Amino acid sequence: MLQHAHNPVDLFAWKPEAFEKARREDKPILVSIGYSTCHWCHVMERESFEDQEVAGFMNDNFVCIKVDREERPDIDQIYMEACQVLTGGGGWPLNCFLLPDKRPFYAGTYYPPMPAYNRPSWLQVLMNISHSYQNRRETVEDQADRLTEIIQNSGNTFIGNKLRVVSDAPAFTKDLLQNIFQVLQKQFDPVNGGFGGAPKFPGTMSLNFLLGHYFYFGEKTALDHALLSLDKMATGGIYDQLGGGFARYATDPKWLAPHFEKMLYDNALLVGVLAEAYKLTKKNLYKETIEETLEWVRREMTSPEGGFYSAQDADSEGVEGKFYVWDKAEIEQVLGEDAALFCEFYDVTEHGNWEEKNILWRKRTFEEFAELKKMPVSELKNRLADARLRLFEVRDERVHPGLDDKILLDWNALMCSASAKAYAALGEESYRETAIASLDFLVKKFTQPDGITLFHTYKNRKAQYDAFLDDYAYLIEAMLDVAETTFDNNYILQAGRYIEFVLENFLDPTDKMFYFTSAKQKDILLRRKDLYDSAMPSGNSTMVRNLQRAGILLGKEEWRQMASEMLLTMKDAVGRYPSSFSQWAAGLMGEVFGFFEIAVTGAKAFETGKAVSAEFLPQKVLMASAGEDDFFPLLEGKPRGSDTLIYLCQNYACRQPVDTIEAFKQLIGDVRSS
Repeated sequence: MLQHAHNPVDLFAWKPEAFEKARREDKPILVSIGYSTCHWCHVMERESFEDQEVAGFMNDNFVCIKVDREERPDIDQIYMEACQVLTGGGGWPLNCFLLPDKRPFYAGTYYPPMPAYNRPSWLQVLMNISHSYQNRRETVEDQADRLTEIIQNSGNTFIGNKLRVVSDAPAFTKDLLQNIFQVLQKQFDPVNGGFGGAPKFPGTMSLNFLLGHYFYFGEKTALDHALLSLDKMATGGIYDQLGGGFARYATDPKWLAPHFEKMLYDNALLVGVLAEAYKLTKKNLYKETIEETLEWVRREMTSPEGGFYSAQDADSEGVEGKFYVWDKAEIEQVLGEDAALFCEFYDVTEHGNWEEKNILWRKRTFEEFAELKKMPVSELKNRLADARLRLFEVRDERVHPGLDDKILLDWNALMCSASAKAYAALGEESYRETAIASLDFLVKKFTQPDGITLFHTYKNRKAQYDAFLDDYAYLIEAMLDVAETTFDNNYILQAGRYIEFVLENFLDPTDKMFYFTSAKQKDILLRRKDLYDSAMPSGNSTMVRNLQRAGILLGKEEWRQMASEMLLTMKDAVGRYPSSFSQWAAGLMGEVFGFFEIAVTGAKAFETGKAVSAEFLPQKVLMASAGEDDFFPLLEGKPRGSDTLIYLCQNYACRQPVDTIEAFKQLIGDVRSS
């Protein structure tokens, strides 16, 4: 709304007065849905929404509502589905036409100002829709009825038959996980890493599954592909080689040319998987990439109050990528005699590697390039680091891309978890402090007056819009992650309270899945269930993981059983489409192998617990206590004393405790080989 405030279109927010006006004046509603860093949203705004003639027609014939999809993902989900049903595709800007009662009857994405690209002009669309609404109302009503019914039932597509013939056969098997891996393997790009061709998205949840698959099955192909993918992304143009942080996706198979917008959630998820990969490999590339990405978050994406901003735009000065790309002559002017080495390493040429400009990327590793140049790796890295700093300072004087400074609960919770995971992997205390401060900020600023209901978004010191399933699910996950880095059990209790709240306000008792919106929310057409793990994990699959972990930590067997039932419902869909349900696949892994249940007690419990956290264990819960604490099942009955002991249990059976981290690693090795 702020970006469109100067438009001549009379825009309403998604508020009751807009729908009342539509009913009173008998006008259709145009809902325009976008987000601040959306390139084609900006294009359509300039071409059409700022045109006086077009704006006049919109104002006279429609009630126009503007929605930020990141503030109201519930609205976006409903009407994006309408667009996909009608057109076979979707995207943003999303322009959906509704009856005054919110039922959709037509939808599309970008429309040009004049007919082009096999699309009618925006004004033609508006005229046709207005004419149909006034003169073909029965057809419009019928289409709205059919669309609404399809959207209402769409969540049932992947919900399998829960009626099972009684059998001794286990519901979840190793074969199921092997089949998931084989389906996923068919999508590997064996040369460039990642999955499929262009456009190419990071696929972080699938990479996490591959790391876990390697851990349990010793499948080297899974590990190799996960590491190849991370290597190619970290050295590619999708990663900002000067300032840190990843762009949303690459437009080419090689990860060279990004769509330059940087989203908080992508970076949170990538830091998380890089942290797990670092635990396995201790590879410097992953450590450096985590450090640089979190430095970018600290420097450019953190508000004075401690929340994390949402995104940086792809465009600056109206040109996509202008802030990030270089002419060779410009680099030579800045670096002088150091330019030749820098340009060769980062693939900078006279003619450019992208649209006559240069995107910085690394075609060789530091080690490979140093060997080629017959110079020590340390010298190469120092010279390139100095050159990057000088270029960064010059770039910093350019016009920066636009900043979307709203603070979203769900994305912030993901970054909180990422900070906790980075601390576990690298041991950098500032990351733990960031995770604690972030969680404190979220609880303080997003909690509604009743003390537990949450808001979704925060900007200009004001929180608004009821939180969605993803907000609660990711926050619970963050609390459990921070509990494992601080060993403060109050976070576990707090997570348990929010799980109870979600069960009471979001659960559909008929299929044991969670709605995206709370039962208290009344301003939308219908309640939907979001099951896909797409750019972010779904709230439902995240709740599965939360119920599995918290069920163990708080001794809630019914929660673990609910997670199992949800996975049983989804397992056929996960087996067929694992790239769309990758976090569900991780949940299945937890059912097949069980969780490592680890308790550390004694005088050096926290120090030893930190060492345990640094180990790659894809399915685990961890608690540490230096004193008596029999409230939690994992700690109950464990003797306390000066000796520090590590207890390992799994699948309702416990091993003899050990007193060193080396002995613990041996225990894990024994379990993996058994």
